[in-house]
Amino acid sequence: MDQKYDVLIVGGGPGGVAAAYLCHKNGLSHVLIEGGKSIFQGIANTYPEGKNVYPSKPKENPEPFLVEELRPPDKPVTVEKYIQYVQHFVQHEGLNVLTDTQFENIEEGRDYLKVHTSRGTFQAKKVLLAFGSSIPKELSVYGDAKMVAKGLDDPKKYIGVRTLVIGGGNSAADVIISILKEKRNANDKEPVYWAHVAETFDVNKETAQRLGEEILLGGNIRLLPGATPRIGEVDDEGVDRLVIRVSEDKMAGGIERYHAMSFPMKNVIACIGSQGPTSIYDKIGVQTIACAEGVCQVAKEGDRLLLLTADFESTRKGVYVIGGAISPSYMRISKGAIHEERHPNLIYTAVNDAHHVIEAMLKKMKK
Repeated sequence: MDQKYDVLIVGGGPGGVAAAYLCHKNGLSHVLIEGGKSIFQGIANTYPEGKNVYPSKPKENPEPFLVEELRPPDKPVTVEKYIQYVQHFVQHEGLNVLTDTQFENIEEGRDYLKVHTSRGTFQAKKVLLAFGSSIPKELSVYGDAKMVAKGLDDPKKYIGVRTLVIGGGNSAADVIISILKEKRNANDKEPVYWAHVAETFDVNKETAQRLGEEILLGGNIRLLPGATPRIGEVDDEGVDRLVIRVSEDKMAGGIERYHAMSFPMKNVIACIGSQGPTSIYDKIGVQTIACAEGVCQVAKEGDRLLLLTADFESTRKGVYVIGGAISPSYMRISKGAIHEERHPNLIYTAVNDAHHVIEAMLKKMKK
């Protein structure tokens, strides 16, 4: 039998946690599903280690933080401390959270929406999409093997193995720093290979400094500039592997000779960035509008913006969208007209969106 709830929330970031807390506070049965290992996984993956979290809010918005319990402190704290506080808050309030649970699809039911996940099907009167904008890109290679770009859940898993990190930016460098630290602590000499399709790696000064410190302390790193993931294959032992081309020579007669390396997929971490959630909206049948040149002021030509009511309800009845999932802008339907709305991707915005949506849901459910 499917479990039934008033509200199912997808995403355990600030908007999702605020919504779960407000459901709990107002007597709505709820479940929050989060694809990562813990709540605020998106913030943990995208904020560099030690970065301060500020209670920022747009100047033009006079509204205070509407869920004071989730407001970052006035005196900035590191992202690790803020996440720790929120995790304690979720436990203390007894919010119903399922981590390691991937959202798959939404199907119409008679009185409930059926939400398919990696942990089975749930039924909910209302579904709130609060998954942020950082949907990992998929690393697609020729052959059957595919992987999704990911952050680092446990650097200790890579002790004793040669590891490949793909991507040339700060997130890749942060992952490498974490692995090098663990390897150093375990006296592990196996190298970390850092591959990037471009010839140069692009990291900020602070990250480069931390990486340099790890290398000076004995971190074993091998750079592979200009390297390209080529093919996914399964070896004789049934292990999924990634073949990466690291150099090539053009020879007479149109022949190419290239040097390649092969890594087990489980030892590969792809930090190749993220994409917006448009593919998810297409899959679940939520309508977007493409920006036309000269008409759209809040986005670039061709960008697809979500169409929402003033209560953040999408064109699919009972499905609401908040926070980073609609940033940096969306189209709002109000009194028969469509207006462009800017929507900054802030903790403040996500939390206040959640407050407005749960209030709207409460009114509808009481009718």
